[in-house]
Amino acid sequence: MTSPRRPASPPAAPAASELGALRERIDAVDDQILALLDARAEVVRRVGEIKRERRETFHVPQRERAVLARLTNAATGAFPREAVRPVFREIMSACLSLESPLVVSYPGPEATFSHLAGRTRFGLSARYAPAASLGEVFRAVGRGADYGVVPVEEATEGLVTHALDHFIDSDLLDILIVGEIIIEASHALLTHAGTTAGVERVYAHPVAAARCAAGLTVAVPGAAILAAPSAAAAAVLARDDAGGAAVAPALAGELFDLAVAEARLDDGPADVARFLVLGRVAPPPTGADATSLLVGLDDVPGRLADVLERLGAAGLNLRRIASRPTVRQRAMGGRATGLRDLFFVDLDGHQDEPACRAVLERLAAELPLLKVLGSYPRDVSVDARGSANEGRA
Repeated sequence: MTSPRRPASPPAAPAASELGALRERIDAVDDQILALLDARAEVVRRVGEIKRERRETFHVPQRERAVLARLTNAATGAFPREAVRPVFREIMSACLSLESPLVVSYPGPEATFSHLAGRTRFGLSARYAPAASLGEVFRAVGRGADYGVVPVEEATEGLVTHALDHFIDSDLLDILIVGEIIIEASHALLTHAGTTAGVERVYAHPVAAARCAAGLTVAVPGAAILAAPSAAAAAVLARDDAGGAAVAPALAGELFDLAVAEARLDDGPADVARFLVLGRVAPPPTGADATSLLVGLDDVPGRLADVLERLGAAGLNLRRIASRPTVRQRAMGGRATGLRDLFFVDLDGHQDEPACRAVLERLAAELPLLKVLGSYPRDVSVDARGSANEGRA
């Protein structure tokens, strides 16, 4: 009796050979992309040589914005349009480092939201210099850092008024607001393996722990919550503890060799944070700008209402206003003043636009103090991660 014949093995699926061919095509395209990146870097290197010969500034934000806008508008193929800006921002950041690496100061330590905001705007190739305080960021820009990044507003906490206070000092007249950055200030749960298995202790700054209390209960029930002085310290403690985890921005995972187990641990809605970019060169108008003012008023009834009415009559939309009471006379803008209140005012428009310039000149002639802190492009991000922020070229 003969054994039953085994069915013949089916021939190899055509899809397998096609998949191999497609992967080879991807490799070839990647090689072409790398060659083009090298070609771009060589052009940028030559641009840097010419700028050095002419003693021109290396970083030209308006050129960057124009390039990114052109590329985004040209993205009509399969590549995701929303990914164009972040991809080319990093290409621009890396290429500009060949000319002269940007130095960006921010209130440290590492892995703060200010650090994250700076990386969102200036890319991975800038040199980030943590400062001991907000005042040190202002002084670093005054001493030659290209930019400073300072927090100014949080959705849940409101205005960071002590950051605005540094604009009051008369020795900072050369420091301008040259941009703004808006990001989602969310906390991640960082672990060794990217899972919550085996987590016994969670290190977190007390404020971060409070914001993520319910999320921690769900993600790591029973784990001990231990206080850390900063997000960076929490990440270091977790890294050195086999049973440890950290509550920190996802950036801390990149910096301290941890993986994201929960991308967003925060309770409640997303907390959007606003940061100001400090610099020394005023950006030209773009058509989508904001202007920040420091306004000092004497004790005259209705004075603030009159100022706001005149700004509105000039067609200038008010974005926000915050008051800072003064308790002593200050020498500001070359004037000795006995002001009752100072107001920080943000409005739409650029100080070089005729309507804006005219009303500001009239108010400056009448008020005890009106100081333009800067006119700068608004952050028009369509998502809280800042994917539409201006990039680098």
